[in-house]
Amino acid sequence: MNRVPEPVNRPGTRRASLTPTIAALASAVAALTAVLTGLTTWQTAAHHTEQRERDRLTRQATLLSQLPGLAEAIFNGGQVLAGANGLQIAVIGPDGTVTGSATPAVDTASKAALSAGHPVSTTGILGGQSVLLVGQPAARGGAVVLTEPYSVVTDDTHQVRRSVLLPLLLGMLGGALAGALLARRAARPLVTAARIAHRLADGERGVPAPAEGPREAADIGHALNVLDQALTRSENRQRDFLLSVSHELRTPLTALQGYAEALADGLIEPDQLPDVGRTLAGETRRLDRFLGDLLDLARLEADDFRLDTAPTDLTALVTEAAAFWAGPCAGQDVELRLEQPARPAVVRTDAFRVRQLIDGLVRNALRATPSGAPLVVAVRETARSGAELQIRDGGPGLSDDDVRVAFDAGALHARYRDTRPVGSGLGLAIAHRLTGRLGGTITVEGHGPEGGACFTITLPPTPDRPLPAARAAARVTPARVARRVG
Repeated sequence: MNRVPEPVNRPGTRRASLTPTIAALASAVAALTAVLTGLTTWQTAAHHTEQRERDRLTRQATLLSQLPGLAEAIFNGGQVLAGANGLQIAVIGPDGTVTGSATPAVDTASKAALSAGHPVSTTGILGGQSVLLVGQPAARGGAVVLTEPYSVVTDDTHQVRRSVLLPLLLGMLGGALAGALLARRAARPLVTAARIAHRLADGERGVPAPAEGPREAADIGHALNVLDQALTRSENRQRDFLLSVSHELRTPLTALQGYAEALADGLIEPDQLPDVGRTLAGETRRLDRFLGDLLDLARLEADDFRLDTAPTDLTALVTEAAAFWAGPCAGQDVELRLEQPARPAVVRTDAFRVRQLIDGLVRNALRATPSGAPLVVAVRETARSGAELQIRDGGPGLSDDDVRVAFDAGALHARYRDTRPVGSGLGLAIAHRLTGRLGGTITVEGHGPEGGACFTITLPPTPDRPLPAARAAARVTPARVARRVG
């Protein structure tokens, strides 16, 4: 039996919901973005404010430097600028003399650069405080120098920083709100899918899942719909299988019960006792074979199912199987044919299980093959697949619908038990699962070359080097198979 995995979300285990998780992540991303933006703005605000003030001073100094009389600019037009935002002016004459209120801020290096005709933009000290200092050479010699207290830059920087706080805060709140809305939208399909999955787990069927929304959500909805259909089909097959099993068990049990009651009541004449005994023995064997098939099917599902693999010559194996089935086929006037290659077809597999496959499929084919029709057991080597076994018959074959359910337990048995000779209904299911355990595949065609069904078993190639014919034949012998059966 398959092990049922324990549920991941055990009772009593509390797990975080997806909606608050996504909302928290979105809020965290918005907060991180706001913080990074704030830090960047905080760091660049002072630089941009200072650069703006320097550009303004440069434009004013350039304008004053174009005046024909710089001394008059100090005492006339230049005085209009003086005092605005603490602005101070100084003039360097052609002879190098410096006059004006900003004179103390003009150091030797700035004076030399301006006298040489180079503009100056630096900082200085005036009246014990730091100032911005900008100088422009005059057109007729000399230069104009403007200074402004650095506190103006500081005040403007603080104003810019304060103006950024509110938009950043609004951005954080907007990001949190958008995250909450996104979380609800993203989690809604998952919540719906989880609710539908719980209903399916509780045994409800025919529950439609919406296959809409984003591609991933639509894929989940489609998968749930496919799962719902698969569960419905599987449960219907299990129900049909149980009905088939109960029918198969009831028939021999009814015969056994009837004869047992007749014997107990003394209704069986002495001369009828041998016939009754044979009937009881036959029904008992039938019941035993059916229960044996059920046990085989259960063992194939077990995790500890054992395989004894070894290099096996399939040519020798089918030869032995054909020799065994020659008698039963002749008894039903069925022509048994053997198709095999001239050399050994060696694969690494479990010889006993392969023989079990061949016997089961031949028994199934013989049951459906009418008198005078052929039954073929074939083996051939393939370059890619290793080796193939085929069991073909000249019976009525299978329809396309039969082929689709051929390996479902009891499916063909339920269809043909009133029209064809049938067995327990488990043989093909056992063959399918046993082939899978051997690492191979089994396929069926409804009508093969002989007109009936054609079953093909493909076994994987062996990594070992092929054995010589004598050694390969020695690996699988009738005595060994008989010991395994015993």
